[in-house]
Amino acid sequence: MSPDELVYLGILAASIPVGFLFRYLSPPVKQGAALLLGLSVAIVTCQIHTLHSLVTVIGTWIIIKISWRHAPALSLGWSFLYLLFFRLVTWFGLPAPTPFANAIQLLLTLKMVSLANEVNSFHMEKKKDVSSFAKSPVIGGLSQVPSLYDMLSYSYCYAGIMTGPFFRFQTYVDWLQQPSPQTLPGWGPCLQRLKLVPLYGALFITVNSVFPLAYVRTDEFLDENFFFRYFYMVAVFFVFRMRFYAAWCGAEAGFITAGLGCYPEKALSKPGGGPTVNYSPDPSADETYDFKTIQNIDCYNTDFCVKVRHGMRYWNMTVQWWLHHYIYPNAPFRAYALRAGWTMFISAYWHGLHVGYYLSFLTIPLCIAAESAMESSVRARLGPSGQKIFDWVHWFLKMRSYDYMCMGFVLLKASDTIHYWTSIYFSMHIIAIACIIIGRVLKGGKKEGRRVEKEDKKEGEKVENVTTGEKTD
Repeated sequence: MSPDELVYLGILAASIPVGFLFRYLSPPVKQGAALLLGLSVAIVTCQIHTLHSLVTVIGTWIIIKISWRHAPALSLGWSFLYLLFFRLVTWFGLPAPTPFANAIQLLLTLKMVSLANEVNSFHMEKKKDVSSFAKSPVIGGLSQVPSLYDMLSYSYCYAGIMTGPFFRFQTYVDWLQQPSPQTLPGWGPCLQRLKLVPLYGALFITVNSVFPLAYVRTDEFLDENFFFRYFYMVAVFFVFRMRFYAAWCGAEAGFITAGLGCYPEKALSKPGGGPTVNYSPDPSADETYDFKTIQNIDCYNTDFCVKVRHGMRYWNMTVQWWLHHYIYPNAPFRAYALRAGWTMFISAYWHGLHVGYYLSFLTIPLCIAAESAMESSVRARLGPSGQKIFDWVHWFLKMRSYDYMCMGFVLLKASDTIHYWTSIYFSMHIIAIACIIIGRVLKGGKKEGRRVEKEDKKEGEKVENVTTGEKTD
């Protein structure tokens, strides 16, 4: 493990026992302590580069103060443009930010855009209340506009400051105002989330030592046979998954011990968004709680769901909620494939400027189009046993597609990514294009495309109303 990874590990490990202490603090003390701890972590790891995140927060606060009506669009433009400056600071003669500063900046970007949207919704609902003389039943809405201190406290809250998961400002407020945090579940769900982390960590270290990524960049790699080269991406993506499984499960455990993101099951919470129905805690009843609001990874379904589009839903789940809620509905296109492509482009930009990100993320719409075409033109014509075989083949190709795209994500450079994809003859691109052609030939592609677009529009409306969650196969 690199020194930076050891620092991340230390911060994650320390956040777990510290979380229990926050359950015994009053709301004002909890807010101040979480800010002080998070800001201390930022200053120690980022040093002078902490100013980048501070400027982002203050800029967003000014935008909200000046124009709450246009705050969602302005905050998105501001935070994403500053993200560009942040990544190009060396062009202006400034020192390059540390990896820790980059991690904080990424999550802060999500938080500021979300907060601006929450403030906008608050004002819009307030206007409706005045015009209708009745209070509308807002789910998870703000009760007041946050102050600069509130924004700073939310931005630098120690929980997940570098690793995520992302959480809304209202989730943060609910955490501060929990009536009896000591009575909320802690050890049980924490240990449940941590039980496989040692296995994930051991597999990450072992497989990474056998299949180092650096070998892909060497000329000797091309001397290996095709099957070895093809299998290598399977091993690389396995290492990639184990690393994030361990990190995200550990990060979630830190939230669980603090009680952040804990809601009654009847709230029907969704990762990132929080409760989707109005609820009122019943002190006289035994409530059952969950931490779905801060669930960032579903390891089992990431590996074993059948479809490419479903695989995205179980990976980095809180960020997927953010993309689906703030980016996808506002895409400058109506067609499903184009809106999905736009969302993936924004996701790539958020991750960084390396061409490998864009090569990877923009391959996803192609894979989705391919599986949609094959589902309507082939699977729909098969019997139950034939569909089971189809689904197994589909799952195998889904995993190979993610193996393939992962190479661009980890190699980063366009030359390295193309170098590897060339070594396996762009096989997954060719398979995806072949599936689309087969679907068109069998007259199924367009019909399925219309069906998928209708489904996605319906899902988008559900997210915008924040009333129910999306069901998956």
